[in-house]
Amino acid sequence: MAQNWTPNSWRNKPIQQVPAYPDQAALAATEAQLAKFPPLVFAGEARRLKAQLAKVAEGDAFLLQGGDCAESFAEHGADNIRDFFRSFLQMAVVLTYGAQLPVVKVGRIAGQFAKPRSSNFEKQGDLELPSYRGDIINGIDFTPESRIPAPERQLDAYRQSAATLNLLRAFAMGGYANLENVHKWMLGFVKDSPQGERYKKLADRISETMDFMRAIGITADNQPSLRETDFFTSHEALLLGYEEALTRVDSTSGDWYATSGHMLWIGDRTRQLDHAHVEYFRGIKNPIGLKCGPSLQPDNLIELIDALNPQNEAGRLTLICRFGYDKVADSLPKLIRAVEREGKKVVWSCDPMHGNTITLNNYKTRPFDRILSEVESFFQIHRAEGTHPGGIHVEMTGKDVTECTGGARAVTGADLQDRYHTHCDPRLNADQALELAFLLAERMKTGRDEKRMVVNG
Repeated sequence: MAQNWTPNSWRNKPIQQVPAYPDQAALAATEAQLAKFPPLVFAGEARRLKAQLAKVAEGDAFLLQGGDCAESFAEHGADNIRDFFRSFLQMAVVLTYGAQLPVVKVGRIAGQFAKPRSSNFEKQGDLELPSYRGDIINGIDFTPESRIPAPERQLDAYRQSAATLNLLRAFAMGGYANLENVHKWMLGFVKDSPQGERYKKLADRISETMDFMRAIGITADNQPSLRETDFFTSHEALLLGYEEALTRVDSTSGDWYATSGHMLWIGDRTRQLDHAHVEYFRGIKNPIGLKCGPSLQPDNLIELIDALNPQNEAGRLTLICRFGYDKVADSLPKLIRAVEREGKKVVWSCDPMHGNTITLNNYKTRPFDRILSEVESFFQIHRAEGTHPGGIHVEMTGKDVTECTGGARAVTGADLQDRYHTHCDPRLNADQALELAFLLAERMKTGRDEKRMVVNG
């Protein structure tokens, strides 16, 4: 157990990105109520994820982490969850087939409700109001009433997370993820795109393989791994009162686990070594992530790794790099070299979304070519340094949105207004997400072929 740590020791530290709740008594009552609720996830599940991430750290698996920028109460529905899961499964099967590595599947879902903001206030015309910080804190409508932080929203977030997890578990374990359904995961609007055709050819090859396996007696009925999949949840743990209320002792190990999600991460704005978020994270036993932006220096990173993973456990810590396509070449190599020099065991993951946001026609967007450029650089740098590019972290949806420009079926600046539905940051639509998966699979295959050539002389 972490030294001098309790689930509420973070309250004695400075903290960033905290909403100003006007009614502290109501906030305390809400947190007390949450503390009595059942856990959303279980310690054994978190340990299973850590074991899988340990394989990623050793270069024997790949992490696919993705989902909504910020989940909303208004868009919560079975169809949206199903379409996201379908799109995610498509990406995973493309990566698994192309890279010939197990893919660890972690969604930004069932808890991704809070968002850090660069400013505490937002202005429209002459009216200035508190910034929208996610549905767990306040409302998106630009009215004084909507923008007041309301503690009872945490109860709504808990209930939505529970319902979402219930459906995701049913999809993952109840047959929907069966590889025999590989053709059925295709979303209608993707079917006629270039990526849809590529996916159909891949699915045909998988179906042929399944037919062969069935002929020799290997079926989904006698091999559960063909009909089930592990699917884990994750979110940025920004609202520490909510997290504390759902932090529980595991009865089998006596360790503390955050039970709001399998994996939590610290954002780039809240990773100060002596602040509240690092204090909270150092005591929970879940696998955790740390966002690494351009301002992070190598010495500071090593200090954070020592604080967050003092036992140097493989699978405990994922470094989620979000530099921007034009900064990754300057920022990433020096961090890799520091980590390698100190012998730290980490998962390296690429977030090509957050450093590539621009404004176009009054819409926040992310050009797809910049996203691809950062991913390309991430892989090239790791190959040059002899390290494993372990994962990808993307904001994506199964919906046919027009939020990121570009892609094979190009979304233009003029198209952004057509289906711009995000509550916060722009997301890849399912077609763009699938295109990214094919690119990743090609890069991973190239790396594997190069490694084989070196081994074979």
